Amino acid sequence: MKRLATILAAAALAMTAPFTVSAQMDHSGMHGGGHGDTMTMGNVAHEEVIGGVKATFEVLDMRKQMKGAIPKGMKETHHVMVTFTDAKTGKKITEGEVMVKILGPDKTETVKDLKGMQGHFGSDFELEKKGKYGIMAKYKVKDGTVRQSKFWYTVK
Repeated sequence: MKRLATILAAAALAMTAPFTVSAQMDHSGMHGGGHGDTMTMGNVAHEEVIGGVKATFEVLDMRKQMKGAIPKGMKETHHVMVTFTDAKTGKKITEGEVMVKILGPDKTETVKDLKGMQGHFGSDFELEKKGKYGIMAKYKVKDGTVRQSKFWYTVK
């Protein structure tokens, strides 16, 4: 039941958050295909192209997005999401498998599979402590190739 509440909260967040066009998206359109119309929630934490697949990672502070209305007992504080697009055509890739491992500033590790949600893959994580978090993702989209991305995210 707790897991269902978490999923519903994340889905509500994804549907109610205002969508903006990221400046990084417009710039990336110059690198093949001319597609600068990919929509994000404006919190791009990392973006890269590997083997023709563009991965755009966003980390959303749910406490800010939901204005403190996080369900009682929910420990997760951030929604980590990734959107995949074909780097040449700009077409969204919505099928695949994504696993994320987060290494906290206190060296604790959390590993979760990201679920498909309205055009992106996402899950909620507890990023309560201030500091740098190492985010590592391993993903396989429709072409069957396994790709990896790594980046740092700072909670202030």
